Amino acid sequence: MAGHSEDPNADEQYHLEVGPEDIADTVLLPGNPERIDKIVAHWDEYDERAYHREYRTATGTYDETPISVTSTGIGGPSAAIAVEELARVGAETFIRVGSCGALQEEMAVGDLVITTGGVRQEGTSSEYVREDYPANADYEVVCALVAAAERLGYDYHTGVTMSADAFYPGQGRPGFEGFEAAGSTELVDELKEANVKNIEMEASAIMTIASIYGLRAGAVCSVYANRETGEFRTEGESRSAETASLATHLLAKMDAVKREAGADRWHAGLSLE
Repeated sequence: MAGHSEDPNADEQYHLEVGPEDIADTVLLPGNPERIDKIVAHWDEYDERAYHREYRTATGTYDETPISVTSTGIGGPSAAIAVEELARVGAETFIRVGSCGALQEEMAVGDLVITTGGVRQEGTSSEYVREDYPANADYEVVCALVAAAERLGYDYHTGVTMSADAFYPGQGRPGFEGFEAAGSTELVDELKEANVKNIEMEASAIMTIASIYGLRAGAVCSVYANRETGEFRTEGESRSAETASLATHLLAKMDAVKREAGADRWHAGLSLE
């Protein structure tokens, strides 16, 4: 292909400023760079490898398992850049660690939502593949997140997540001076009736892109707001961080069990003990 332009530095990625030596196989993906500190607080040890634009990266160990974290900023476009560049330096598994708005009344603020699939309302993934391509979480990642939440004793829900591009009208909220986008007033009710669990802004892009490339991805988010009850608190950040970190350790154990058994994929017949 002629006429394309690439960053001439093949060893260090243009936006993230990381190389292969900076990244573990599994990378946690929070949006907010400040959330890095709350994630690495659960690790054995870590050091910061890069901080450029919204992309802050640290690498260390959790229960002796190598692990990395890179912040993505807000939304699908910047999250897609993170997945692209992390994959190019060797990352194979991605777990979004974020916050969300819950849609079902029984979901309490502070609970966790483990995504099994996504409604692709963001536009980034459509730049990669046709709109009817599914945004599925990798089932090994889902299993590891569920096992981690169970071991830690945290309340969690599993199900479909809707990812939006806009925080206000795109999530059924009024915009400036009460502006309402077409269909935004019905959005939350329609998603609730379809048993969608939560709304956030990155998961479906991350999962779609990872699936296209044959990589693993999933998401665990803390419920900050319940759109049905109107309750809002910034609660549960530490729970999602610890759950994703433990899930990384469990995924490493799954991979070891697969190698020992000669299996291509982990399944319920293989033990994690």
